[in-house]
Amino acid sequence: MKILSVVGARPQFVKLAPISRAATEAGVEHVIVHTGQHYDPLLSDVFFSDLGIPDPDVHLGVGSGSHGVQTGAILGALDAVLDEHRPDWVLAYGDTNSTLAAAVSAVKLHLRVAHLEAGLRSFNRRMPEEHNRVLTDHAADLCLAPTEVAMGHLAAEGLGERSLLVGDVMTDVLLQVRDTVAGRPSVLLDELGLDHGGYYLATIHRAENTDDPERLRGIVKSLAGLDRPVVLLAHPRVAARALEQGISLSTGALVAHAPLAYPDLVSAALSSAGVVTDSGGLQKEAFLLGVPCTTVRTETEWVETVELGWNVLAGTAEEISAGVLRPTPAPTDATPYGDGRAAARAIAAMVERPSAG
Repeated sequence: MKILSVVGARPQFVKLAPISRAATEAGVEHVIVHTGQHYDPLLSDVFFSDLGIPDPDVHLGVGSGSHGVQTGAILGALDAVLDEHRPDWVLAYGDTNSTLAAAVSAVKLHLRVAHLEAGLRSFNRRMPEEHNRVLTDHAADLCLAPTEVAMGHLAAEGLGERSLLVGDVMTDVLLQVRDTVAGRPSVLLDELGLDHGGYYLATIHRAENTDDPERLRGIVKSLAGLDRPVVLLAHPRVAARALEQGISLSTGALVAHAPLAYPDLVSAALSSAGVVTDSGGLQKEAFLLGVPCTTVRTETEWVETVELGWNVLAGTAEEISAGVLRPTPAPTDATPYGDGRAAARAIAAMVERPSAG
């Protein structure tokens, strides 16, 4: 059995870690293809070493570009790679341009596709991630869903027979990393002179929040006016946009900082008073760590975090402030994202389907 994973962005590297371990434990040949969609070393290469992932077997090096250019470049490079390896399964992760390109290339070459984190829906067709995940689910031979809600979405779209609930692989790796960094103070405390619980952690990167100067300026103003320091882990794209627009990301309570390696990100979230983000992954990570989250979006795929009170959606500057300053949520012992064995179930599902059908 040979499984070929296609990854290209930070959340996918996190998901790849438990899949890589589970494949090794199951005796499955696992080929890793890194598209190079995220080309900053701190957002790609360092994740492999931090999370104990083997070096990629193939690095496409596509770099940045518009959605069409980037997806097309990955497609153009993947065909030869897939034709050379002829895996039993091509495993696509999440909702990026790398995800869609992997699915399309595999389908055209008559290779089976499994989609990890299938069935998530924001129902916002303006989001490129929504296009990617919907198209990939409908191209896939096997939809590996993280939650019961995701399974419901797949069933509603006529994909129930090819769908399987495995749990959330990010839960697998987060629980492991959480236990590793427990008791270790965040690197931000000494570096920025902060106290445990004395700051908020923020990430803002989505196009709808950064491409419109007035929108970005409003978010920055809201964060800068909060009651304690806000450490903004500024993705290179966000830093570039802010510079172009003449917006300072270090103003008032707001302090811009380079992105953190994943273990340091988990440690920083654990040490914070709350998280402000537009990232899908960090919403869920905050919930699993027991840290209140405010999501700068009008919808979320991870509805369980909102239903359980640990996440609120904030579309305006006023809503951001209100969300961050709200009372601490009620504790919960709910586990909507699984038990930390999702990767093993995903690998087993592919192994148990050795032939088409």
